[in-house]
Amino acid sequence: MTSARAALTKAAAQLRTIAENPMAEAQWLLAHALDVPHSRLLLSLHDIAPNPAFFAMVERRAGGEPLAYILGEAPFGALMLHVGPGVLIPRADSEVLIDAAHRHFAKSPPATILDLGTGPGTLLLAALHLWPTATGIGVDASDVALNYAHANAARLRLDARTQWLLGDWGDGGTADLILANPPYIGTSEPLDKSVADFEPALALYAGVDGLDAYRALLPTLAERIHAGGAAIIEIGWQQGQSVAALARAHGLAVEKWPDLAGRDRALILTPILP
Repeated sequence: MTSARAALTKAAAQLRTIAENPMAEAQWLLAHALDVPHSRLLLSLHDIAPNPAFFAMVERRAGGEPLAYILGEAPFGALMLHVGPGVLIPRADSEVLIDAAHRHFAKSPPATILDLGTGPGTLLLAALHLWPTATGIGVDASDVALNYAHANAARLRLDARTQWLLGDWGDGGTADLILANPPYIGTSEPLDKSVADFEPALALYAGVDGLDAYRALLPTLAERIHAGGAAIIEIGWQQGQSVAALARAHGLAVEKWPDLAGRDRALILTPILP
């Protein structure tokens, strides 16, 4: 019988070409397959043996399927969100939108929040977790994504403070805080296999230059932000200048917000007063 340690070593070798940290991913998969807390896995290796579910998960990951889809969940800040095929996986880079919002609303928290392109509820649920008196609406063009968002809200006991709406960039009304992580990849840009072959194209691509979603989102944004509020949108790290120019052309003042690598990652947008 293969020992757990030997199975992990073999799995890490299989995942070498697909994973940034093959051994760490192998450990997550083994913990999930055996229903052992990840924090206890290494202490339990002498008592456990790998099961067929583990080997099947390793094969799926070696084929490029995202780890989050296999585990059925992904972290976002303090939250763990359920995800699966058909929904965009939360990224750590997007957490800077919540940081930027926290700074903007440091003196007075937002009462209403609108999350456009909410996916599994990522930004809206993180914002509601941060501000326990706020309510919010999440909008997405995908029924699959909204099903995950609704389930995540219920699991996190935030469902009483949320509404979910099937719609597009112009839907959902007005709010103190508007959040959006639009698709911003150009259709000819190369992507990692785990992204391009598995995550929904609707949430990734936005025309040849990656700006189509901003062209749809920005024209009416200024009139949808309540007095004293802001819209905070994610951008590709090379899109700061181009998206900022579009925003200013539609009556919005722009402040750039960097990610942890110091690259432009979000724009804080406020209406330019007459």
